[in-house]
Amino acid sequence: MATVILVRHGRTTANASGTLAGRLPGVRLDETGTAQAARTGERLAVVPLVGVVTSPLERCRQTARAVVTAQASPPPLTSDRGITECDYGEWAGRPIKELAKEKLWSLVQTQPSAAAFPGGEAMTAMQARAVAAVRRLDAAFEAEHGAGAVWVAVSHGDVIKSLLADALGMHLDLFQRLHVDPASVSIVRYTPTRPYVLATNTHAGDLAWLAPPPARRGRRSARRTDAVVGGGAGPSGTA
Repeated sequence: MATVILVRHGRTTANASGTLAGRLPGVRLDETGTAQAARTGERLAVVPLVGVVTSPLERCRQTARAVVTAQASPPPLTSDRGITECDYGEWAGRPIKELAKEKLWSLVQTQPSAAAFPGGEAMTAMQARAVAAVRRLDAAFEAEHGAGAVWVAVSHGDVIKSLLADALGMHLDLFQRLHVDPASVSIVRYTPTRPYVLATNTHAGDLAWLAPPPARRGRRSARRTDAVVGGGAGPSGTA
């Protein structure tokens, strides 16, 4: 019952120029992206994080450092290849407007479960390794810190969209219906019964409600695992 905050990296030089960066080295946040990452870090500062895990790529590591720096008690920062960018193979480094003319582009838009990038990764493989990594990390943080633990995964647009699709019970072919902006915050809570998607693609708003509830009688308080009929009273109320 830990909670993962999915943060996409801030805007990069490649985003600004309309280039598919993929796993190319040296792609960093631009001035706008640096400011976006700082704002996201400030927004998350009210939530005591037990850990921040980042994709190994520089743009995500920059964003992750902004999140860690804003914490009153900076949590451990680690990287995990399971949440790295999709391997776009021969598509990496090419202009988006050029790629949009490729036959594969249409398949990526309409049936991504059948899409595999030349010299790279299938989108189903991307989703499988990202979901496995996040669920593994989530279970580890809960085992170490208990119910109510909150951690951050800093990753990439398509990767986060695939994680949200899995949590929503959506087929990968529908994941293009989701939108994940640079430096946006999405939130998923995994439970023994099902994942709960608490937010997607948010840019503002108070997140203090994510802070773990106070322990009662010397024990960590567990969060509700059942869906409340009628919708409940929200994070500050009770069912």
